[in-house]
Formats: sequence, C-alpha cells, structure tokens
Amino acid sequence: MTTDSPSTVRVKDAMTTPVLTVTAATPLQDAVQLMSDHHISGLPVVDGSGTLVGELSEQDLMVKESGFDAGPYVMLLDAVIYLRNPLDWDRQVHQVLGSTVGELMQDHPHSCEADLSLPEAARLLHDRSTQRLFVLAGGKLVGVLTRGDVVRSLAASL
Repeated sequence: MTTDSPSTVRVKDAMTTPVLTVTAATPLQDAVQLMSDHHISGLPVVDGSGTLVGELSEQDLMVKESGFDAGPYVMLLDAVIYLRNPLDWDRQVHQVLGSTVGELMQDHPHSCEADLSLPEAARLLHDRSTQRLFVLAGGKLVGVLTRGDVVRSLAASL
C-alpha cells in the first residue's frame, strides 16, 4: 500500500471537521462548557454569515481567571501614573471582566487555506506558536487543523 508523502498532503486531508463555533455574543460560560465537554483548547468565533472573526483560546480564559498585572507605575503628587500603554490596560480589564466571548476573544485568529500543504501548515503552527489553525475555503470556515492532526497525518504516511 502506497501512501502520499507529507509534501503532497493538503490541510483539507488532515483537518478535523465539523468545527464547533461560537459567536461574539455567546455567553462566556457556554463557550467554556463547550470547550470542556469536547476537550478542546480553542474555538473559532464566527459572525452571522459564518465568517471567521476571532478566536477564543484557553490562554484567553487564563487571563480572565488570573486577573491582570497593572504593571509599573510612578507616584506623582498623590497621583498614580501607570507606565504601560493604556490601550493594553483597557484590553486586559475587559478580558478580566468580560462575560461574552466577544469581550475575551482575540480578533486576529490563526487561519490557513484548505489547499495549503501540510508541511507549510506545520511551519505556520510552529512559527505562530499556536495549537490550531482554522481552515478556510472560499473565505468560509471548513475545519480546524491542530498539532495533533499534523502528527496523526505524519504517522499515517510512514
């Protein structure tokens, strides 16, 4: 039996389907329950037409649970002046206090095209230090490729 070499395998051949999704309006507790029930570490966030608009990961949830560090500051005339970018601080506050997926999600999801070669996708996973790539075909979400999917595909080609 002959198997394809890893360089001829495409993401669409190794990805996981169907993909569980949430919207920005999904209550955070529902998303957490979905992740827990299905033993997954991240969810794609889609809009009403199914277009990928964000990503909710375990890392985002860790920020919420652990709180945030106000960072370095100086005292000047009884005023506290924080020495960090106020936009970053505002984002962290929303992450800690958020109650919907949209308040916690990353709005730059890691994604790739379905026809990308598996070695190229593996490189993206490594270079971006991410656990998953959401797979798109024609701009629509069609699957998810995890590090585990890559390993399983490589093992199958041996």
